[in-house]
Amino acid sequence: MTINLKGELIDLKKPQIMGILNLTPDSFYDGGRFNALDRALEQTEKMIHEGAFYTDVGACSTKPGAEVISEQDEKRRLYPILEKLIEHFPEHHFSIDTYRSDVAEGCILRGAAMINDISGGQFDPLMMETVGKYNVPYVLMHILGNPKDMQKNPKYKNIVQEVLYYFSERVQEAYTNGINDVIIDPGFGFGKTLEQNYELIKNLDLFQTLELPLLVGMSRKSMIFKKLNVSSDEALNGTTVLNTLALYKGAHVLRVHDVKEAKECVNLLQAL
Repeated sequence: MTINLKGELIDLKKPQIMGILNLTPDSFYDGGRFNALDRALEQTEKMIHEGAFYTDVGACSTKPGAEVISEQDEKRRLYPILEKLIEHFPEHHFSIDTYRSDVAEGCILRGAAMINDISGGQFDPLMMETVGKYNVPYVLMHILGNPKDMQKNPKYKNIVQEVLYYFSERVQEAYTNGINDVIIDPGFGFGKTLEQNYELIKNLDLFQTLELPLLVGMSRKSMIFKKLNVSSDEALNGTTVLNTLALYKGAHVLRVHDVKEAKECVNLLQAL
């Protein structure tokens, strides 16, 4: 299984690590830690050194209950730092965490290699068309509702069947818009209760039937720290346990705050 990154075919046979770089002041775990240029550069260098193949850069918080910021504010936070990141690390692959097509286009023109859209094209009808125009890989995530209200009372008759059906529809829409490389993300914590998240994990191997790369992002989320009755700062061990299970069930990309530990999961499982 491969994806095309700027003309280079990337083999996903060995799972890869996507490091998280939040440029927001209010993200649930690391909000405000890396939203200055010097700290963003330092953290990116650290994640690359520890084994990140991609860095996912976001400037608009999508945590449960997050307030929507303007498109101009997102660009103001994102563009200057992204330009410096690409200047300092020209060989690295930068993904952009946004659901706005104009932001995505601006980042692609600045050198970003991938778009990671939590809405799967639902929040901006021009998103898929824009991604297809530039022929970059597209992370298509499942979400029920929107970040402000998604956790109020999410309901499913059968969450696994409904998420699989969602992907069958949205992936076809992506192909129709000229997107050749689609990566699916079940969207842990995005419109799911604690129990629903664990139902998805239990059945994660079923997503292999879609024959698409699978990205999993559970890093330090409430589905871990609430289950263990700890804080997000204390959720690294739980994250590692679930990342290991995700890899065992077929994940191709782990999206994480802690690159070193995730890379160790990959290396040890590869040894088996």
